Amino acid sequence: MEVPEVVINIVTYDMVQQTSLSSCEFPKEVNEFAKAGFTAIAASKVKPPMVKESKVQLECKVLEVKPLGNEGGAGQLVICEVLVMHIDDSLFDENKKMDQRKINHVARLGGDWYCKVDETNLFQVAKPNTQLGIGIDSLPPSIRNSKYLSGNDLGQLANVQEIPAIEPSFDDTHLKQIIQYYSINPEEMEKELHLYAQKLLVAGNVAAAWQVLLAGS
Repeated sequence: MEVPEVVINIVTYDMVQQTSLSSCEFPKEVNEFAKAGFTAIAASKVKPPMVKESKVQLECKVLEVKPLGNEGGAGQLVICEVLVMHIDDSLFDENKKMDQRKINHVARLGGDWYCKVDETNLFQVAKPNTQLGIGIDSLPPSIRNSKYLSGNDLGQLANVQEIPAIEPSFDDTHLKQIIQYYSINPEEMEKELHLYAQKLLVAGNVAAAWQVLLAGS
């Protein structure tokens, strides 16, 4: 039996209207490339053609098709193995790595809604490379059970390989002010320390946030 093949063409914002047009229920004999104004080009490994206007094309063989239900809109989950990936040179940075800020791809939402992924809504989340983070369950109880730190805050703090040690050289004017003004009221001091640590986490300064929280331990 011949293995089914497919090309996945990543949709960018400058082609989303054409892509939407291609989703019309045209009769089987109608050429949707022509209807949508796309250009068909030959793939290198698979029989289906690629969309020239797409800046990222994935040539795949289909491993499995799983029905997701029988009701309207249920769809099919198509599991594929990528054989070849084509990436337009314009999407690379100076180090020849994919620059996510240049792709401007779109996400398909429900109904008529889409989302454009561009530099205004991109952000980075640090991930451990070779070692595991300690996890939220390993945070000190005073931090893990904080009334002020969110789940995202705790996730950042727990994405370290070990709980940091207190750094005597850590010098922070605002931290000194918190300790000076609230030292006679431990509950208020904990609140201020946690709120300040949260601001540091929002700014991506996890190391400093840890030092602020450790100052209250």
